[in-house]
Amino acid sequence: MLRSAAQLAKLTWVEIKIFVREPMGVIGTVLVPVILFALLGRWMTRDLEAPSFVSSELPILAVLLVVIGAVLSLTTILAIYREGGILKRLKATPLSPLVILSAHVLVKLVLTSVTLLLLVVAGRRFYTGPPPAAPWSFLGAVIVVSLSLLSLGFVLASVVRTARFAQPVGSILLYSLLSISGLFFPVAALPGAWKTVALLSPLTHGVDLLRSAWAGAGWAGEWVALLALLANLVICVAVARRVFRWE
Repeated sequence: MLRSAAQLAKLTWVEIKIFVREPMGVIGTVLVPVILFALLGRWMTRDLEAPSFVSSELPILAVLLVVIGAVLSLTTILAIYREGGILKRLKATPLSPLVILSAHVLVKLVLTSVTLLLLVVAGRRFYTGPPPAAPWSFLGAVIVVSLSLLSLGFVLASVVRTARFAQPVGSILLYSLLSISGLFFPVAALPGAWKTVALLSPLTHGVDLLRSAWAGAGWAGEWVALLALLANLVICVAVARRVFRWE
């Protein structure tokens, strides 16, 4: 177990260095959500007529953009590794498949943590709204949402055959689900079919859990959302184990 942990730590560090060497990936995954958050925060400060729902939901939107960026990055990188034969070569090494794939998850969690730290710094300068009533509860909710959506990323990486289509397919799916997640307007206002899709989407339940944690209400009142996110995690991991392709 100690050997596996050491291998995981070393491979994670290698993957982080590889990711940082690609400037566009760093900009898109780390800096864009922070810049967008700062711009919207400054706009709300200057414009007293800014919609109140934007003011209260902006941090949650910023967090979800960070997580979606991590999922899209994971999907694209796995597709690139598969096309380039890197996954096949890694599987042929003494490293276990669990260590190889877990390293990618840890990389995304580390980058998400860095981005959230930058959001906190930017929030002190540009965001005038109240901080989370229960910061640790909110952080826990972010971790649950991140893991649930990253598991979906593995399924997407298995279904999308080439890196060329990984980013657009993932973007269309995730941003479409974000638009009906209840963050911008109530899910109850959606037509029947779209309402069903929204209720099945992990992003909808992610919004509910993050919203409750931000308000300090805890997780007890959102046990349905928590169970839905955990169920999505378990189902996606099970599906990915069956359909994930190394070559």
